[in-house]
Amino acid sequence: MKNNILLYITLLTAFSFSAHCQQGKVAAADKKYDNYAYIDAIKTYEKVAQKGYKSADMFKKLGNSYYFNAELEQAAKWYGELFAMNTSDLEPEYYFRYAQSLRSIGQNEKANELLELFNKKAGNDSRGKLFLENENYLDAIKANSGRYTIEDAGINSIYSDYGTALYSNEIVFASARDTGSLGQRKHKWTNQYFTNLYASTLGENMTPSDPHKFDSNINSKFHESTPTFTNDGKTMYFTRNNFINGKKGKDTNQITLIKIYKATLENDKWTEITELPFNSDNYSTAHPTLSPDGRMLYFASDMPGTLGLSDLFKVQINNDGSYGIPENLGKTINTEGRETFPFVNDENEIYFASDGHPGLGGLDVFVSTINPNGSFSKVQNVGSDINSPKDDFAYLIDTKSRRGFFTSNRDGGMGYDDIYKFLELKKITCKQLLYGEITNIDTAELLPNTKITLLDNQFNSISTTVSDDKGAYSFAVECGKKYYVRAQKPEYTVKEVSITIADENGKTYLPIALENAVCKVTIGDDLGKCFNIKMIYFDLDKSNIRKEAALDLEKILDVLNQNPTMTLDIRSHTDSRASFKYNEALSDRRAKSTIKWLVKNGVNENRLSGKGYGETQLVNKCTDGVSCTEEEHQLNRRSEFIITAL
Repeated sequence: MKNNILLYITLLTAFSFSAHCQQGKVAAADKKYDNYAYIDAIKTYEKVAQKGYKSADMFKKLGNSYYFNAELEQAAKWYGELFAMNTSDLEPEYYFRYAQSLRSIGQNEKANELLELFNKKAGNDSRGKLFLENENYLDAIKANSGRYTIEDAGINSIYSDYGTALYSNEIVFASARDTGSLGQRKHKWTNQYFTNLYASTLGENMTPSDPHKFDSNINSKFHESTPTFTNDGKTMYFTRNNFINGKKGKDTNQITLIKIYKATLENDKWTEITELPFNSDNYSTAHPTLSPDGRMLYFASDMPGTLGLSDLFKVQINNDGSYGIPENLGKTINTEGRETFPFVNDENEIYFASDGHPGLGGLDVFVSTINPNGSFSKVQNVGSDINSPKDDFAYLIDTKSRRGFFTSNRDGGMGYDDIYKFLELKKITCKQLLYGEITNIDTAELLPNTKITLLDNQFNSISTTVSDDKGAYSFAVECGKKYYVRAQKPEYTVKEVSITIADENGKTYLPIALENAVCKVTIGDDLGKCFNIKMIYFDLDKSNIRKEAALDLEKILDVLNQNPTMTLDIRSHTDSRASFKYNEALSDRRAKSTIKWLVKNGVNENRLSGKGYGETQLVNKCTDGVSCTEEEHQLNRRSEFIITAL
């Protein structure tokens, strides 16, 4: 995609590299470069380079000139010359641009090496982090491919044709094909004519007819592009250079930026063209798209608060026609690169173009789900049908017919950029398997024939299964969703566990351990194990009962009250730290303190006996002089309630 298409003349950061070359031709080319006249600058730079002149500054500008015009093969050539000079102080951004350019010509291995270096040099740049987190991104792209049939839309010219919007029974798009008048202007960035809006009537299978010019009140002598229309067809928003009522606006550098405008349909003519209140002469807003209910406007901008070269924003449209404060869509969507051309459908999906998320080269089309709370699910590349090593953008889909359009400057097209139509054969999916084992919480015994129910976040039952002979279960689930899993088995307490599934293909492991509903004991068993009581807690070096200990003793008390003939021997143990004599005395005081509490709460003292064993009955190797972890020492600090009669 060429950058007049993106109207990135203003969305990209202007480079102000100092010209070290003293030659007049290079100085003249630098002046053209600084004024975004990249096509003219390229001609001069290349003539100088062909004569053997080498300059890191010149190679940067040559590479950038092609990069900003999306001619990535040529960009790779000149960035290659730049890196061949072994310049040690290159800005990290050149590693990213060179990697993107190499990727466009299939040199993915070398591109990945450069991205690793970029990540080291750029520090916290999200593009580097995304690459490291998604090293197998090509596998993910492959998994999302093969879902479309694609063909030329039939409305392309040898010039730039890009971006579509649905309007009534037409599509409206931008084109630079208008070359008819003597006063028709060319853009210095690309040497292409300025774009106007055109429309085509849609026939069967959304096949466009021959294009005709859109409303003359909308088209001007500067760029118009990327319209979006309200459902009633009476209001449109569109992108245009900073030009209204015959006046051209400029920023502090005397550059004409781009803005979003609004127009109203009256008597079949678009009138009352006004710019939106959050526009500015000093930054750009572009590529508007409306939410299905018409209450939210999404757009691209490099306004203050932008994370990268251009970000996606949203702004509320109030009932009285006023606007809220634009909000950045955040780091799930936006990177330090370019995010642009948003499109939101009635299935709460947002499609957009980006060169910051891992892709095939240049701009790729990505999709994310808009969650009810306004957050976004994991961003996914839509696959290699739509995306190519070149620039792919301006994706639009009708969710009922699954047909739509996108723009690309891929090889084999008619012109500078072309519009393609597609049929989506199947929706993009994120597959997850929720699985685990059901076990006994005390013995870790596997529990087959356990009934497992999968419920949604509103506790509606989705599916039911039974654990197999190894206690295993599994469910196919959707990425990013919250579920509840309920396990039921006779003689066990029902257990319900919540789980949120990851936003990526894979598996989610959820083991569930069940407690016995009825604890069956006999003489010699430890009653405390029925309640998972491992230790009655006391304050350090003390033997008075703490509140936490009292809660556990209440359970023992209840069993004794229900079983009046049961007798217990209460045994207290310590670890091996401190002296043998001290541990024995402390544990004995604690055992007696436990008996005293039970007697105080109504148990006949004849039913209770107890003793402190100190460190004489360790359950592991942790004797004096043996190095052990705190967890290993904890196993020896235990309380036992041994049944001596029933």
